[in-house]
Amino acid sequence: MPDKPLSQRETAILLLLMAEAREFTNPELEDQYGFEIKKPERERLQQLGFIAVGKRGRSFTHTLTEDGWKRANTLFSEGIPMSIVLAPRVLEAVVRAMVSGLNRHMQRNGSRATDIFGREPAGAAPTEQTPSTPVGRTDAAPAAPVTPAPAVNASAYSLDDIETMIRKEYAQLADKPNVWVSLTRLRPLLGDAPRDKVDATLRQMIAQPDVHIVPESNQKSLTDDDRNASVVIGDQSKHLIMIGAR
Repeated sequence: MPDKPLSQRETAILLLLMAEAREFTNPELEDQYGFEIKKPERERLQQLGFIAVGKRGRSFTHTLTEDGWKRANTLFSEGIPMSIVLAPRVLEAVVRAMVSGLNRHMQRNGSRATDIFGREPAGAAPTEQTPSTPVGRTDAAPAAPVTPAPAVNASAYSLDDIETMIRKEYAQLADKPNVWVSLTRLRPLLGDAPRDKVDATLRQMIAQPDVHIVPESNQKSLTDDDRNASVVIGDQSKHLIMIGAR
């Protein structure tokens, strides 16, 4: 928790980037939401470790880090403090992003608005809940042994084949929802899939709404293996992947 509370715009930025779950440039934010991340906001959120900043052409890119996801998840689960009053234009941008994100979730899962916002009938027995799992990185051993993909002629791999492998191996490593998995653990499970094709697939996948690939927020914790396993997207090395986060 930062010593100084987040401003209304800093709060809105985290919620916007969470709802969109992808890399955004200022021109894209301005075009889609009439909103831009100004230099003081960018620098403070970066200093706090909540966003990663890169460059795409002449524009800055903004992506939630692992710590940014945790902070946004807290804002989303606990509610925005009453002390933070969002200005009309900022509120409009956040609401539009949230509606867009919820719509993706409903389409992906075949659910309805009543499934998300409906309440249990009065007097109904509470549904047993499993302990919630905070968003975060895990390097714990998977519940079941993980077997690398069988060897295949490298030239036979297509990007679709590699995406299928990535999703399958990720599912074995992430044995619970909202888990960040390091590319250091994922890459060895992809058999002899060519490195350049794996990287191209990851760059293609990040545009999908259920895929998140971010830098490690604590750069000092990175090992040589972590750096070697990273993928460069938007001129920035990224080390962690989450698929299917909701």
